[in-house]
Amino acid sequence: MDVKDFSLDWFSLKGKNAIVTGGNSGLGHAFSVALAKGGANVMAVSIMDDDGETKELVEAEGRQYKYVRADITADGECFRVVKDCVDTWGHIDILVNCAGICINIEDVTKFTRKEWDKMIAVNLTAAFEMTHEALKYMIPQNRGKVINIASLFSFLGGQWSPAYASTKHGIVGLSKAMCDELGQFNIQVNAIAPGYFATKLTEKTRSNPERNKTILSHIPANRWGWLADLMGTCVFLASDASNYVNGHTLTVDGGYLMR
Repeated sequence: MDVKDFSLDWFSLKGKNAIVTGGNSGLGHAFSVALAKGGANVMAVSIMDDDGETKELVEAEGRQYKYVRADITADGECFRVVKDCVDTWGHIDILVNCAGICINIEDVTKFTRKEWDKMIAVNLTAAFEMTHEALKYMIPQNRGKVINIASLFSFLGGQWSPAYASTKHGIVGLSKAMCDELGQFNIQVNAIAPGYFATKLTEKTRSNPERNKTILSHIPANRWGWLADLMGTCVFLASDASNYVNGHTLTVDGGYLMR
Protein backbone atom coordinates (compact mmCIF):
# COMPACT_ATOMS: atom_id res chain seq x y z
CA MET A 1 0.00 0.00 0.00
CA ASP A 2 1.39 3.39 -1.05
CA VAL A 3 0.95 6.87 0.42
CA LYS A 4 -1.49 7.68 -2.38
CA ASP A 5 -3.83 5.05 -0.96
CA PHE A 6 -4.28 6.86 2.35
CA SER A 7 -7.70 8.41 2.84
CA LEU A 8 -9.43 10.27 5.64
CA ASP A 9 -12.19 7.72 5.16
CA TRP A 10 -9.98 5.39 7.20
CA PHE A 11 -11.12 7.33 10.28
CA SER A 12 -14.78 6.56 9.58
CA LEU A 13 -16.61 4.07 11.79
CA LYS A 14 -19.62 3.86 9.49
CA GLY A 15 -21.20 0.42 9.59
CA LYS A 16 -19.36 -0.56 12.80
CA ASN A 17 -20.93 -1.71 16.06
CA ALA A 18 -19.40 -0.92 19.44
CA ILE A 19 -19.82 -1.98 23.05
CA VAL A 20 -18.71 0.48 25.73
CA THR A 21 -18.74 -0.77 29.32
CA GLY A 22 -19.56 2.03 31.71
CA GLY A 23 -20.72 3.73 28.55
CA ASN A 24 -23.45 6.01 29.89
CA SER A 25 -21.50 8.07 32.43
CA GLY A 26 -18.19 9.87 32.89
CA LEU A 27 -15.44 8.94 30.46
CA GLY A 28 -17.55 6.14 29.03
CA HIS A 29 -20.23 8.62 28.05
CA ALA A 30 -17.63 10.59 26.07
CA PHE A 31 -16.38 7.44 24.35
CA SER A 32 -19.92 6.40 23.40
CA VAL A 33 -20.67 9.79 21.86
CA ALA A 34 -17.29 9.86 20.09
CA LEU A 35 -17.89 6.49 18.47
CA ALA A 36 -21.35 7.59 17.34
CA LYS A 37 -19.92 10.76 15.83
CA GLY A 38 -17.47 8.52 14.00
CA GLY A 39 -20.37 6.52 12.57
CA ALA A 40 -20.78 3.51 14.88
CA ASN A 41 -23.84 2.10 16.59
CA VAL A 42 -23.28 2.01 20.36
CA MET A 43 -24.30 -0.40 23.10
CA ALA A 44 -23.68 1.14 26.52
CA VAL A 45 -23.34 -1.39 29.33
CA SER A 46 -23.64 -0.30 32.93
CA ILE A 47 -24.86 -1.30 36.35
CA MET A 48 -26.08 2.29 36.75
CA ASP A 49 -29.42 3.72 35.65
CA ASP A 50 -29.50 5.20 32.16
CA ASP A 51 -30.50 8.86 32.31
CA GLY A 52 -31.06 9.12 28.56
CA GLU A 53 -28.35 11.71 27.82
CA THR A 54 -26.02 9.29 26.05
CA LYS A 55 -28.92 7.86 24.04
CA GLU A 56 -29.98 11.36 22.96
CA LEU A 57 -26.50 12.34 21.78
CA VAL A 58 -25.84 9.04 20.01
CA GLU A 59 -29.17 9.09 18.18
CA ALA A 60 -28.64 12.75 17.25
CA GLU A 61 -25.76 11.47 15.11
CA GLY A 62 -28.13 9.14 13.28
CA ARG A 63 -26.72 6.08 15.00
CA GLN A 64 -28.49 3.35 16.94
CA TYR A 65 -28.15 3.18 20.72
CA LYS A 66 -28.91 0.37 23.12
CA TYR A 67 -28.52 0.37 26.88
CA VAL A 68 -27.91 -2.94 28.65
CA ARG A 69 -27.97 -3.12 32.42
CA ALA A 70 -25.44 -5.69 33.56
CA ASP A 71 -23.04 -6.48 36.36
CA ILE A 72 -20.14 -7.64 34.21
CA THR A 73 -18.42 -9.17 37.25
CA ALA A 74 -21.23 -11.73 37.55
CA ASP A 75 -21.00 -15.16 35.91
CA GLY A 76 -22.41 -15.25 32.41
CA GLU A 77 -23.05 -11.53 32.08
CA CYS A 78 -20.21 -10.79 29.66
CA PHE A 79 -21.42 -13.63 27.44
CA ARG A 80 -24.96 -12.22 27.55
CA VAL A 81 -23.86 -8.67 26.71
CA VAL A 82 -21.73 -9.57 23.70
CA LYS A 83 -24.32 -11.99 22.35
CA ASP A 84 -26.96 -9.28 22.70
CA CYS A 85 -24.85 -6.95 20.55
CA VAL A 86 -24.40 -9.57 17.84
CA ASP A 87 -28.06 -10.61 17.97
CA THR A 88 -29.11 -6.95 17.65
CA TRP A 89 -26.73 -5.71 14.94
CA GLY A 90 -25.15 -8.81 13.42
CA HIS A 91 -21.55 -8.30 14.52
CA ILE A 92 -19.25 -6.56 16.99
CA ASP A 93 -16.33 -4.50 15.72
CA ILE A 94 -15.25 -2.35 18.68
CA LEU A 95 -15.03 -3.03 22.40
CA VAL A 96 -14.16 -0.28 24.87
CA ASN A 97 -13.47 -1.63 28.36
CA CYS A 98 -14.16 1.50 30.39
CA ALA A 99 -16.06 0.26 33.45
CA GLY A 100 -14.05 0.94 36.58
CA ILE A 101 -14.21 1.89 40.24
CA CYS A 102 -11.90 3.41 42.81
CA ILE A 103 -13.05 2.92 46.37
CA ASN A 104 -11.85 3.75 49.86
CA ILE A 105 -8.58 5.62 49.38
CA GLU A 106 -6.55 4.21 52.29
CA ASP A 107 -3.02 3.45 53.40
CA VAL A 108 -1.97 0.03 52.14
CA THR A 109 -1.97 -1.26 55.73
CA LYS A 110 -5.67 -0.39 56.06
CA PHE A 111 -6.80 -1.53 52.63
CA THR A 112 -8.88 -4.69 52.97
CA ARG A 113 -8.97 -7.88 50.91
CA LYS A 114 -12.68 -7.32 50.26
CA GLU A 115 -11.96 -3.91 48.69
CA TRP A 116 -9.05 -5.37 46.74
CA ASP A 117 -11.15 -8.21 45.31
CA LYS A 118 -13.97 -5.90 44.24
CA MET A 119 -11.68 -3.54 42.36
CA ILE A 120 -9.77 -6.36 40.68
CA ALA A 121 -13.10 -7.85 39.55
CA VAL A 122 -14.45 -4.64 38.02
CA ASN A 123 -11.31 -2.98 36.71
CA LEU A 124 -9.33 -5.93 35.40
CA THR A 125 -11.12 -9.28 35.36
CA ALA A 126 -14.22 -7.86 33.66
CA ALA A 127 -12.07 -6.34 30.90
CA PHE A 128 -10.50 -9.76 30.30
CA GLU A 129 -13.87 -11.52 30.25
CA MET A 130 -15.55 -8.96 27.99
CA THR A 131 -12.66 -9.25 25.54
CA HIS A 132 -12.70 -13.04 25.80
CA GLU A 133 -16.36 -13.08 24.72
CA ALA A 134 -15.89 -10.48 21.96
CA LEU A 135 -13.03 -12.46 20.46
CA LYS A 136 -15.40 -15.35 19.75
CA TYR A 137 -16.81 -13.11 17.01
CA MET A 138 -13.83 -10.91 16.15
CA ILE A 139 -11.44 -13.76 15.33
CA PRO A 140 -13.74 -15.48 12.78
CA GLN A 141 -14.45 -12.15 11.05
CA ASN A 142 -10.69 -11.36 11.04
CA ARG A 143 -11.06 -7.85 12.39
CA GLY A 144 -11.68 -6.05 15.64
CA LYS A 145 -10.64 -3.22 17.90
CA VAL A 146 -10.27 -3.51 21.67
CA ILE A 147 -9.62 -0.33 23.62
CA ASN A 148 -8.82 -0.73 27.31
CA ILE A 149 -8.99 2.28 29.60
CA ALA A 150 -5.84 2.61 31.65
CA SER A 151 -4.76 5.59 33.78
CA LEU A 152 -1.81 7.69 34.83
CA PHE A 153 -1.66 5.15 37.66
CA SER A 154 -0.61 2.61 35.05
CA PHE A 155 2.77 4.35 35.31
CA LEU A 156 2.79 5.83 38.83
CA GLY A 157 2.99 4.24 42.25
CA GLY A 158 -0.57 5.01 43.25
CA GLN A 159 -0.14 6.12 46.86
CA TRP A 160 -3.28 5.36 48.93
CA SER A 161 -4.74 3.33 46.09
CA PRO A 162 -2.92 -0.02 45.87
CA ALA A 163 -5.73 -1.90 44.15
CA TYR A 164 -6.55 0.84 41.64
CA ALA A 165 -2.91 1.27 40.63
CA SER A 166 -2.46 -2.50 40.38
CA THR A 167 -5.49 -2.90 38.12
CA LYS A 168 -4.37 -0.11 35.84
CA HIS A 169 -0.86 -1.54 35.58
CA GLY A 170 -2.62 -4.81 34.81
CA ILE A 171 -4.71 -3.25 32.03
CA VAL A 172 -1.53 -2.17 30.24
CA GLY A 173 -0.05 -5.65 30.64
CA LEU A 174 -3.27 -7.26 29.42
CA SER A 175 -3.28 -5.03 26.35
CA LYS A 176 0.30 -6.00 25.49
CA ALA A 177 -0.31 -9.71 26.03
CA MET A 178 -3.44 -9.73 23.89
CA CYS A 179 -1.80 -7.66 21.15
CA ASP A 180 0.99 -10.20 20.91
CA GLU A 181 -1.48 -13.02 20.37
CA LEU A 182 -4.23 -11.35 18.35
CA GLY A 183 -2.34 -9.29 15.78
CA GLN A 184 -2.36 -12.28 13.42
CA PHE A 185 -6.15 -12.02 13.29
CA ASN A 186 -6.13 -8.31 12.37
CA ILE A 187 -7.32 -7.44 15.86
CA GLN A 188 -5.68 -4.45 17.53
CA VAL A 189 -5.65 -4.12 21.31
CA ASN A 190 -4.60 -0.74 22.67
CA ALA A 191 -5.13 1.32 25.79
CA ILE A 192 -5.92 4.95 26.57
CA ALA A 193 -4.45 6.39 29.77
CA PRO A 194 -6.39 9.53 30.72
CA GLY A 195 -4.84 12.09 33.00
CA TYR A 196 -6.77 14.37 35.32
CA PHE A 197 -10.17 15.17 33.83
CA ALA A 198 -12.95 17.47 34.96
CA THR A 199 -15.75 15.05 35.81
CA LYS A 200 -18.20 14.59 38.66
CA LEU A 201 -15.78 12.14 40.26
CA THR A 202 -13.01 14.76 40.45
CA GLU A 203 -15.23 17.66 41.55
CA LYS A 204 -14.19 17.37 45.21
CA THR A 205 -10.49 17.42 44.30
CA ARG A 206 -10.88 20.36 41.94
CA SER A 207 -12.74 22.35 44.62
CA ASN A 208 -9.83 21.93 47.05
CA PRO A 209 -7.54 24.91 46.28
CA GLU A 210 -4.35 23.30 47.58
CA ARG A 211 -4.92 19.95 45.90
CA ASN A 212 -6.04 21.58 42.67
CA LYS A 213 -2.92 23.78 42.59
CA THR A 214 -0.66 20.76 43.16
CA ILE A 215 -2.19 18.85 40.28
CA LEU A 216 -2.10 21.79 37.88
CA SER A 217 1.56 22.37 38.69
CA HIS A 218 2.27 18.97 37.10
CA ILE A 219 0.29 19.63 33.92
CA PRO A 220 2.11 21.63 31.21
CA ALA A 221 -1.28 22.42 29.64
CA ASN A 222 -2.15 24.13 32.95
CA ARG A 223 -5.72 22.86 32.98
CA TRP A 224 -7.76 19.78 33.74
CA GLY A 225 -8.74 17.71 30.74
CA TRP A 226 -12.11 18.12 29.08
CA LEU A 227 -14.03 15.01 28.06
CA ALA A 228 -13.81 16.19 24.46
CA ASP A 229 -10.01 15.84 24.70
CA LEU A 230 -10.45 12.06 24.84
CA MET A 231 -12.89 11.61 22.00
CA GLY A 232 -10.56 11.90 19.02
CA THR A 233 -8.17 9.40 20.57
CA CYS A 234 -10.98 6.87 20.90
CA VAL A 235 -12.14 7.33 17.31
CA PHE A 236 -8.57 6.94 16.03
CA LEU A 237 -7.94 3.70 17.92
CA ALA A 238 -11.34 2.33 16.87
CA SER A 239 -10.79 3.11 13.20
CA ASP A 240 -8.84 1.63 10.30
CA ALA A 241 -6.44 4.57 10.60
CA SER A 242 -4.84 2.74 13.55
CA ASN A 243 -4.56 -0.71 11.96
CA TYR A 244 -0.79 -0.79 12.52
CA VAL A 245 -1.00 0.51 16.09
CA ASN A 246 -1.09 -2.43 18.47
CA GLY A 247 -0.22 -3.02 22.11
CA HIS A 248 0.24 0.71 22.70
CA THR A 249 -0.91 2.79 25.68
CA LEU A 250 -1.66 6.33 24.58
CA THR A 251 -1.61 8.90 27.37
CA VAL A 252 -4.01 11.82 27.15
CA ASP A 253 -2.81 13.86 30.09
CA GLY A 254 -1.86 17.36 28.99
CA GLY A 255 1.79 16.38 29.50
CA TYR A 256 1.47 15.34 33.16
CA LEU A 257 3.93 12.47 32.89
CA MET A 258 6.59 14.75 31.40
CA ARG A 259 7.06 16.59 34.70
